[in-house]
Amino acid sequence: MSTEARPRLDARAFILQHARLQRPPHTPEIELYLASEIEPVWRSTEEALGEKGVDPPFWAFAWAGGQALARYLLDHPEEARGKRVLDFATGSGLVAIAAMKAGAASALGTDVDPFCAAAVALNADANGVEVAFTSENLLDAAPPAVDLICAGDVCYEWPLAGRVIDWLRAAHASGARVLIGDPGRAYLPRDGLALLAMYEVQTTRELEDREVRKTGVFAFEG
Repeated sequence: MSTEARPRLDARAFILQHARLQRPPHTPEIELYLASEIEPVWRSTEEALGEKGVDPPFWAFAWAGGQALARYLLDHPEEARGKRVLDFATGSGLVAIAAMKAGAASALGTDVDPFCAAAVALNADANGVEVAFTSENLLDAAPPAVDLICAGDVCYEWPLAGRVIDWLRAAHASGARVLIGDPGRAYLPRDGLALLAMYEVQTTRELEDREVRKTGVFAFEG
């Protein structure tokens, strides 16, 4: 459907209607507007956008990779303290919020999901922090000049995973610290990454194939 033919979208009202404040199991210090079930909010998203086959509502759930990254930043605040942080594919804004709670100088969430700007704003406000947002597809340009880039759950499908990893490698090569949160997705690189922490993250069978996922936080070696 063309942009002109789309129904007018009030993303903030949609989120408040379909989600409620909850504390992710692995980061109880943080409250997020989350959905309880994926199918109803997914169907409602298609109706709101006037489209079929849209991507899952990534903003509506605290995915395992994001929970692991957020937990890591909260437990290791020196990773974010005083730094300019980019949360790539931010979704709900969980990792960006954790970075700000850990003392980051600034946090920027980026996502192409049309609901994420409103979700990040609502969630940041609920946690008393400021998080900037951009819907620009950053993969179309060189990585921005930031100190820390976090990327959770970005290796779930090919070829997108390969493109994201190449972009993150370029960011690492340019001097940024890069942290990746991943629960064993198929396209996570097997070489060149150092495991920093491993968590058992509670999730649901609606989102994953088990109720607890072993989820790692990784950094590029060298």
